[in-house]
Order: sequence, then C-alpha cells, then structure tokens
Amino acid sequence: MNKQSLRDIKKEATASALAEAAFELALDKGLDGFTVEDIVQRAGYSRRTFANHFSCKEEAVAAAAVIFKGAPDEEDLIESLSDNGSMVDILHQLMRMQFTVEQIKTMRKLVKLSEQFPTLEPYILTIFHQFQKKAQHVLSRCSRGRHSEFYTHLLAGAMYGAALPLLNSELNVRLPGEQDEGAPDMITFDQYLEDMFRHLSNGF
Repeated sequence: MNKQSLRDIKKEATASALAEAAFELALDKGLDGFTVEDIVQRAGYSRRTFANHFSCKEEAVAAAAVIFKGAPDEEDLIESLSDNGSMVDILHQLMRMQFTVEQIKTMRKLVKLSEQFPTLEPYILTIFHQFQKKAQHVLSRCSRGRHSEFYTHLLAGAMYGAALPLLNSELNVRLPGEQDEGAPDMITFDQYLEDMFRHLSNGF
C-alpha cells in the first residue's frame, strides 16, 4: 500500500484546520455560540470547502479528536509495530501510538462539551468507533493470518471498551503532567495501561 499522495495530505491538512477552529470556538463560546461561517473565517476557508469535509459544525468539533498534526498513517503504524509479540502486545503498542496524552485531553474536553450539548455525543461515538475500526484493521494486518477476524475484532473491542472510562473521566486516572491531587484511589496513566493489558493477557 502506497504512502499518502500530496493531494491526500493537503485534504487532511484542510480538514484538520477546520476541525481545530471548530473545537476552539466550541471551547470558547459553547456549541450554540458560533456558526459554520465563524469556523471558516477562523480557519481561512470557504463554506464550500467546509461542506466538502463536514456535514455540520458538530461533526467538525468532534473531528478534532481524530484529525491532529503528526498523526501516523496506517503504513507508519504497521512499520513501527513489532510483529514478534502477541496480539495483545501489538495492541498495547498501538494504543500508545494512537492515544497520546494530548489526544486524551482533547477527548475529555469533548466528552464534557457533550454533557452540556448532547447533539455532540453521536459524533464523538462515531469518532471513537473509527479508532476501534482502525485498530482492528491494523491488528488484522499484523496477524498475517495467524488469528481469525473474530479474534482481532474481539481484542480491539475489549481494549476500546476498557479505554472509555479513561476518556470520560469515570476512573480516577492522572495523565502525565497533571498535578497529583493526593486522592487515595488515583492511579497514573501508565499504571492504568499496564493493568488493563495485564488483564487482557492473563484474564480477569
């Protein structure tokens, strides 16, 4: 599979700029405090360009979680992942590449916005599902026929189901760079990941 073309790179850069502008406006003004026109003016594009990428401002806001600068494409992910370990080991590597601390913080902000503006929620769920589908596809390719599609679907689903409480702050997990609030039940991000994948490897 070939690397992205220059056209694809420019298309993603445009979508990223629009999503970033929409996300910033949502944080500053709330979802009801701005229009698509405000997004395109901030990003420096036309309404027609916006319509080529997003169906509405909610979709653009949610896209800030998945369209981000420096994101590795699928081929880079495949090349970076070691295929010598188990599928759980590969999934562990993949999650660390997909979910950077900054991206988790963005997702948490989006979830909080959706609590105030419920029309955002289906778009956030769609974005999360895209992450899961990409992980399953990468796992399937790394499996090289050693495991069934059912197995890779099950494994990706289990991992992303376990990650949800981290994104919606249901669990008391401290991300790198955050202050230690001294809560007795607080664990670090690395501890959370290690425990999650230990259970996936050894059972519950």
